[in-house]
Amino acid sequence: MLIVGFLVLLPAVFIITLWKASFKSKLEWLLEALMVTVFVFFIFQSGNWSWVGYYFRFLLLAFLILALAISWKKVCALPFRIKYTIYKKFSLGFNTLLIIVFGVFNVFAITSYTTDEAAIELSFPLKDGTYYIGHGGNHVQMNYHQAYLPQQYALDILKVNKLGFRAKGLYPKELEKYQIYEDDLYSPCNGKVVEAQNELPDFIPPEADPENATGNYVALSCENTDAIIYLAHMQKGSVAVTQDATVTVGQKLGKVGNSGNTSEPHLHIHAEKDGVGIPIQFNERFLVRNSLVR
Repeated sequence: MLIVGFLVLLPAVFIITLWKASFKSKLEWLLEALMVTVFVFFIFQSGNWSWVGYYFRFLLLAFLILALAISWKKVCALPFRIKYTIYKKFSLGFNTLLIIVFGVFNVFAITSYTTDEAAIELSFPLKDGTYYIGHGGNHVQMNYHQAYLPQQYALDILKVNKLGFRAKGLYPKELEKYQIYEDDLYSPCNGKVVEAQNELPDFIPPEADPENATGNYVALSCENTDAIIYLAHMQKGSVAVTQDATVTVGQKLGKVGNSGNTSEPHLHIHAEKDGVGIPIQFNERFLVRNSLVR
């Protein structure tokens, strides 16, 4: 419920407050409007919207624009500033502080969209629907993997339905209620299997196995790169390749599961070279949180 409050209720309260508030000057309105705008854009960029519906984020933006327009009409005839009380000066200062804080957060999110490092070009390993990037990008705010050197630039991939939801229910215990569970997983490159694991159990959320973090997985040595590509959290018994096998692009590797240290069914994929994660891209796209692949 915390994520619903953060993504839906809190920004809604801010927007409604802007809409309904009585301002005595344009300066008061301007600082309040800027604070709400930078906060909503922060949520829009950084929130994991697969929990409450990917497309809801656009409704939130529309609601913000409507509130800005209506509230401006109420203040456009007011003076720019007036003489303020100590309490009002404190309020204006606090809004200014929030504008700076959430403005910086937005900059962090924007910087995550690109990287100066050369990326490995891969074929997207899933084919059967609309896929959502839950973690991805070049900053820890958008991709918690950035805090771990071997997994830098890793992606956590979910699947969403036509309404943009990743599961039937907020956090169901039944694995079959997650859109991505048991989806076929395909080789993203031509290469060779260097490691494979197939016998670990799938867990019921929120249970996990931190002792075997990758769960069932396939590690590939791809052509034209020295990096190893890891595809993790596969379904028990579904891995269709063995160590030293040769694979081609689009060859079935197995199915998405919920094995290992995972909070729910998803695909984890990353490239690692000499113990350091390196960027990957698909069809020349560097994917970040809230990217969709169809």
